[in-house]
Amino acid sequence: MEIDRKNHWEAVYETKQPNEVSWTQEIPKTSLDFINETQMGKSAKIIDVGGGDSKLVDFLLDQGYENITVLDISGKALERAKKRLGKNAEKVNWIVSDIAEFKPDISYDIWHDRATFHFLTTPEKLKTYVEITEKWVTNFLIIAAFSEKGPTKCSGLEIKQYSELELENQFSNRFKKLKCVQEDHITPFETSQNFTFCVFEKG
Repeated sequence: MEIDRKNHWEAVYETKQPNEVSWTQEIPKTSLDFINETQMGKSAKIIDVGGGDSKLVDFLLDQGYENITVLDISGKALERAKKRLGKNAEKVNWIVSDIAEFKPDISYDIWHDRATFHFLTTPEKLKTYVEITEKWVTNFLIIAAFSEKGPTKCSGLEIKQYSELELENQFSNRFKKLKCVQEDHITPFETSQNFTFCVFEKG
């Protein structure tokens, strides 16, 4: 039986600080570079899927982006991000939802996911995710997932590794690959996690 993912992530964010979890990034450089390279402009509708308490939203606000949504399964993670942002949190649309149950009510110019996709380990959830992006993403899809050189688990949960080709194939029905990089993320514990990080354009 699949564990209750929401309870799992609420417990993680209730008990661990950013320096105690592997995914923390002080500066999300590749994400920012890919978003800026789309040249969509500061009014682009951007969603950060599985954003948790990531600092990507801080940098996007600092750069003048005006239309940001952060989605996460954990309400506690989003509360932590809101507290950190203070008054700036009011400029952001916050959504608590499991991505497999997400029902968007607007389309997004840029969909960014550095945290969620590799946790989808069943064909049904993968299919749901891809269908959401095909319907609700108008321009660019930015996805990072653990590569075949990366971890096989994260936060105690099984994940699915992706090569560049495997990631491309998941979205090839409606999206064209523009660029992929292999990135070593150095965790707060000084270990290295290898990611496949790609940007796709809606075809």
